[in-house]
Amino acid sequence: MPRIILTADPTSHQGPTPVLLEESVDPVHLSSGHAAMQLIERLGWALSDAEELEGRGQRARQGSAP
Repeated sequence: MPRIILTADPTSHQGPTPVLLEESVDPVHLSSGHAAMQLIERLGWALSDAEELEGRGQRARQGSAP
């Protein structure tokens, strides 16, 4: 079954790479505008979380406060 797996860039932080979204997908996820928008919304949340995590890692490497 197809899957979407979204992680932050592993070079942007220390420790194991967290999986921010892991979801099985089917054609039904794109069968209607509403279902597609829900999938895109979940992707957007995970992307925002990844960006925040990467930003924290960059600030930590530069010695800045979080």
